[in-house]
Amino acid sequence: MASTDSLADNTAFARKNEASFPILADVEKTLAADYGVLSPSGYAARVNVYIDPTGVVVRVDKGVNPRSAGADLLVALKELDVPLATAD
Repeated sequence: MASTDSLADNTAFARKNEASFPILADVEKTLAADYGVLSPSGYAARVNVYIDPTGVVVRVDKGVNPRSAGADLLVALKELDVPLATAD
């Protein structure tokens, strides 16, 4: 996950939501600009970009809904045949 918010804001978000994944603080907004998701107002749009192990973008989902983002992400990963880890 990447956000144009500050490192402090991303850290607080991760703690509040008990994130189990890293969040990149793209404060310079270069990543958002490189992926074409930087809005004119300077914020990154909610977009899921799926990148395969070789670095190729294999899917882009625009207009991500925060309420269903987790479930939508899981569906997309299954559609892309990404092996999912199981809890032991």
